Amino acid sequence: MTDLSYGIIGCGMMGHEHLRNIALIPGARVAAIFEPDAAMRAAAAALAPGARFVDSLADLLAVASVNCLLIASPNFRHLDQLEEIGRTRPLPVLVEKPLFTDPADAPRLAAFRARYPAPVWVAMEYRYMPPVAHLLAQAQAATGGIRMLTIREHRFPFLAKVGDWNRFNRNTGGTLVEKCCHFFDLMRLILNADPVRVMASAGRDVNHLDERYDGAVPDILDNAYVIVDFTGGARAMLELCMFAEGARYQEEISAVGPLGKIECLVPGPGRFWPAHLGEAPVPQVIVSPRDPKGPRVLEVPVDPALLAAGDHNGSTFYQHQGFAAVVRGQARPQVTLEDGWWAVAMGMAAQQSAATGQAIDLAAAGYIPARV
Repeated sequence: MTDLSYGIIGCGMMGHEHLRNIALIPGARVAAIFEPDAAMRAAAAALAPGARFVDSLADLLAVASVNCLLIASPNFRHLDQLEEIGRTRPLPVLVEKPLFTDPADAPRLAAFRARYPAPVWVAMEYRYMPPVAHLLAQAQAATGGIRMLTIREHRFPFLAKVGDWNRFNRNTGGTLVEKCCHFFDLMRLILNADPVRVMASAGRDVNHLDERYDGAVPDILDNAYVIVDFTGGARAMLELCMFAEGARYQEEISAVGPLGKIECLVPGPGRFWPAHLGEAPVPQVIVSPRDPKGPRVLEVPVDPALLAAGDHNGSTFYQHQGFAAVVRGQARPQVTLEDGWWAVAMGMAAQQSAATGQAIDLAAAGYIPARV
């Protein structure tokens, strides 16, 4: 069995979650880390005491023992870093979402994808949350074919990041790219179809209004409705609110078809659950058939060790488990560059629709990605 020797590119808050989960993967270790921020480096050193710290991506790629890479840097760095890796030392890569942040960069991603010789896995953790995985496995039988899909996320505001980079659209791609590409990816996966039209209404109404960074006011959205029409006639809706952290569940997914409905309820990070309320909620999957009527509730508990390793209900561990199989030559990436591209394209179309008040035809607007 091939041992995994990771090179980590960017090791802030999400990078630290990756470190904790890599430590749970048999035969995996962190060999080298490139993280410019001193405080983040210190925290990473405590989590990966055997790692070597380097001063550049070039230095990291020169570490001979590294045989796979994780990119967890700020969004706007991802594509530049993928291209540098491709020019210098192509290795299997797990890259955090989103793949890119500027619509004008889509041709660069296409060129990278055409010539990169090693596997690339795009980090879409939400696919691997146990309650979401249960919904995916049961959705067809429970619904008889999904016609309507709703994803609701009611959560806390964006957390503070190094240099406050996540407060501005120019760095993130916009909230509907940065935050919601996960949900657009889930829509395609659950419906097994591609989008054709996106309509969005969104606002910047509550969060970050009094913040200033070098005199600039944050411009990221904090709430939105997005409706997406898909090939085959199914439709999906996203409801996002980033000032609703008092809710019992953070994500709720509902899929409905001629035979019935299936839902999953996913709590937010346990570290944010108020201690005076007792134990944090347990994820649930609910199947509600039309005939005979009567919902069936299944609790889907997550391994406490995995909950302690991150904020995503164990999904980061399962993702690394899958990526390890790819590096060892036992599997192919489950989330491809094309999947990552679609998720960004849908988010960008939603940002455009919210800004213009117009429905966006993805083909006419040039958002349809080239096929692999």
